[in-house]
Amino acid sequence: MKKMLEGQIAIITGASSGIGEACAKKLAEEGATVVVNYATNPDDGNKVVKAIEDKGGRAIAIHADVSKEEDVINMFRRTIDEFGTVDILINNAGIQKDAPLTSLSLEDWNKVISINLTGQFLCAKEAAKEFMRRGVVKEKSVAAGKIICMSSVHEVIPWAGHDNYASSKGGVMMMMKSLAQELAPFKIRVNSIAPGAIQTPINKDAWGTKEALENLLKLIPYGRIGQPEDVGKLAAWLASDESDYITGTTIFIDGGMTLYPGFAGNG
Repeated sequence: MKKMLEGQIAIITGASSGIGEACAKKLAEEGATVVVNYATNPDDGNKVVKAIEDKGGRAIAIHADVSKEEDVINMFRRTIDEFGTVDILINNAGIQKDAPLTSLSLEDWNKVISINLTGQFLCAKEAAKEFMRRGVVKEKSVAAGKIICMSSVHEVIPWAGHDNYASSKGGVMMMMKSLAQELAPFKIRVNSIAPGAIQTPINKDAWGTKEALENLLKLIPYGRIGQPEDVGKLAAWLASDESDYITGTTIFIDGGMTLYPGFAGNG
């Protein structure tokens, strides 16, 4: 049985841990050759590559700071030199640097916007260039290329004390929709995934103790915290031809967090 992403090449940014790692492993399981992008520690990237290879998949690790255009261009150049093209981009790299408004530094504002929003723009730009150059290869996919932007429930839910992060994700939403509108005539699909609470190192403070987890679950009607693998499964499907008529859409994967559970029984 042919796998959903057989023969396709995927770049996944921020793939050395958490959601990005889960996406890398699931796309590889579905037949994609995966570029595991990492920003700092090569050992983390190589560990994900080994895990993929141990299960019969194909992957390489490439360093790039997605907020730096030269790094992004080099990552795409190396990928195309190695594998001939790129078919899928998962724009996953992101950080948090939280502080109340009155103590949030301009440096931390700029850092979060640069990685979470500008980084997605830079990667999408290079991916689109390659997708448009190559066009559709029907043996691989009915689309010329797929871009998946990793957003957050905070593209729609305000988050006091996280102004830079929430602003970056709101920006991702409108950037994704604008890119989808612009690129659809070229058979390039652009969508977003918006996770809610996912159990990753970036938000350990929210689930790392019994009390913290109980408080978090009050915001999740479905009654459990999400796992990186939940997002990985969705990303693989959204990158496949099974979702070919979907573009310009954010898919929320949040256990119902965006249902405003505080209003349950209080309408």
